[in-house]
Amino acid sequence: MKIFDYKTAPKTLLTPDIVAMLTSIHEHKGKQELYIEAHADILNTLIEIAKVQSTGASNRIEGIHTSDKRLEEIVKDKSAPRNRTEQEIAGYRDVLATIHESYDYVHPRPNIILQLHRQLYSFAQTSIGGSYKNADNFITETDAEGNESTRFTPVPAYLTANAMESLCAAFIESIEKNEYDALLLIPMFILDFQKIYEDNASGKLSDKRLAQLSGSYEQEQASLKEQSALLQDELNAFNADGEKAGKFIEVVRRYTEFDELSNAMLNEFIQKILVHEADKSSGERVQEVDVYFNFIGNFTLPK
Repeated sequence: MKIFDYKTAPKTLLTPDIVAMLTSIHEHKGKQELYIEAHADILNTLIEIAKVQSTGASNRIEGIHTSDKRLEEIVKDKSAPRNRTEQEIAGYRDVLATIHESYDYVHPRPNIILQLHRQLYSFAQTSIGGSYKNADNFITETDAEGNESTRFTPVPAYLTANAMESLCAAFIESIEKNEYDALLLIPMFILDFQKIYEDNASGKLSDKRLAQLSGSYEQEQASLKEQSALLQDELNAFNADGEKAGKFIEVVRRYTEFDELSNAMLNEFIQKILVHEADKSSGERVQEVDVYFNFIGNFTLPK
């Protein structure tokens, strides 16, 4: 039985670059509540984009493809799946939604993993969802002459449940001890769960197959980088708006108490005033006035 090491192995990963990256991530996380409160609509839009991108990328890695239009329709639950490919995409969509909506309660325990697996195959006409394999399997390859050979023998069916128990217990124990950052332990758990790279290092997964998998990941990474650049532009604009709002609040705080309205005060608050042409079409004289404040522009009080 493989031993999953979450006690000493993480120490080898704590390089200066990784420590700096973890620190940066936590600093941005600290600003998250402010972002949510200030611009919930922008963050909700980013979440919806991320769901579509994640679903498409993950399914393409598994060789599951559909058009961008159908992908978006299925992920946004605007269309029922039409075939086996779309059934798997719909199942992934529901699993992703469960994690997003209930992440505080989705712990990496065998019963939870099986529950998500059941949900993943909930649209498919198969009974494999929600249970471990009941028969041994082998990773094979076929050479140029058509000869087939076994490259890797996965965990036997009768040991799979024990292996999952051991993996989850080791991970949860390390998380609860809080000795290492969870952001360091999570990718370790994922790699232990997949076993891809370790199997290749020990000659158990063919280089050709690993190259195919790596190529898929790199292709998706390029796509996500392009999308990330667009999202970064939106975030930069969002951060700039946050800085402007902060400066405006500073001005407001300076004038929380005053006896009379002065020209200096008006100049600090107001950038310009636009007076629109009067409208008498309703029988009454209506004239709109737009006030543009410094830093935040035209501001309309919510009704």
